[in-house]
Amino acid sequence: MSPWERKSCRRLCYECGLRVVEKQPNTIYIYLYGLSDITDISNFLPSCAFSYRVASNLLMTGPKAYLIYAGSVQVGTQTGVEECKRQFAWDRWNCPDSAIQLKGLRRATRETSFVHAISAAGVMYTLTRNCSLGDLDNCGCDVSKNGKIGGSGWLWGGCSDNVDFGERISKHYVDSQETGQDSRATVNLHNNEAGRLAVKATMQRICRCHGMSESCSVQTCWTQLSDFMEIGNYLKIKHNQAQKLDIDKKRMRAGNSADKGGGILDAFGSIAQTELVYLEDSPDYCRRNSSMGLHGTEGRECVQHGEGLTQWERRSCRRLCHECGLGVEEKRIEVVSSCNCKFHWCCKVNCDNCSEVVVKHVCARREGPDGYGFRRRHRGPK
Repeated sequence: MSPWERKSCRRLCYECGLRVVEKQPNTIYIYLYGLSDITDISNFLPSCAFSYRVASNLLMTGPKAYLIYAGSVQVGTQTGVEECKRQFAWDRWNCPDSAIQLKGLRRATRETSFVHAISAAGVMYTLTRNCSLGDLDNCGCDVSKNGKIGGSGWLWGGCSDNVDFGERISKHYVDSQETGQDSRATVNLHNNEAGRLAVKATMQRICRCHGMSESCSVQTCWTQLSDFMEIGNYLKIKHNQAQKLDIDKKRMRAGNSADKGGGILDAFGSIAQTELVYLEDSPDYCRRNSSMGLHGTEGRECVQHGEGLTQWERRSCRRLCHECGLGVEEKRIEVVSSCNCKFHWCCKVNCDNCSEVVVKHVCARREGPDGYGFRRRHRGPK
């Protein structure tokens, strides 16, 4: 056995936060906590299996060559989830954990279109970044255009982020989740692609000047990823502009597979690949619905006043409380934290416990027949 084989389980499993289990030769199983399904993938590694926790419970599979990217996929998925929560922090639907579980993804609503797009974008973004940083074997900068004229007074050069690599691996991992042939699978794949195109659409061109005394007579330019927040902002606009597909359900039920495929394609019409699409209207996010994993807005915190607030924070009490038939309740909470810390040689830090009263505002039921007030100004699912 070579030194590399002896170290294989340590390097591939333990150092990646995975464990080794014994399985039938030439068979490897991927377990995801929270799921009962087990996917059998033959001819991966002869004697190792691994257990991976993915933030969104998306099942990641692929050939042996793609196994080394699993860590980047996990980080990318989590990046997408965190950005989803940031973008919708002050909306009635705030990207709850239930929405990114398999049960929550079964509905093809406007909100799940964003979840699919931002998840695919997060995976592509992380793979691209790690590739350009040299963290992945056999992958590096995109130098395919270096030396070519890019425009008036500038040439391609430097180290462009390899988005084609990130797109290819992301597509393999993320799109492999959709094994169905129905309209929902088609919509999910469309939104996955829209997420990846968002990464490309927000790329930045960076240039460096050349010439005598920094005259900038010639520039060398390359492309790099923008901050992931910019991708989130871009997709949030697409979410607000998402289009509902009008599918002929009678044709879908009665026709053969060719008719079904034609019906789905007809529904897309002239919708661009960059746009998000959905099939079902959003439920009422104001009200709690345990069967759908919806918590409602009662008890949600909103912002009444303050400096430097975003437009979403300024509108939060109106959107989360008033328009859902709820009132705003002021709560005073005593918060205890460490303060007046002093370092004593050597080596100890002593701190006092200081208390501070923090004022928070939350949505609460008003007095009324249903506890939601007599008038309810509801302006949509957001």
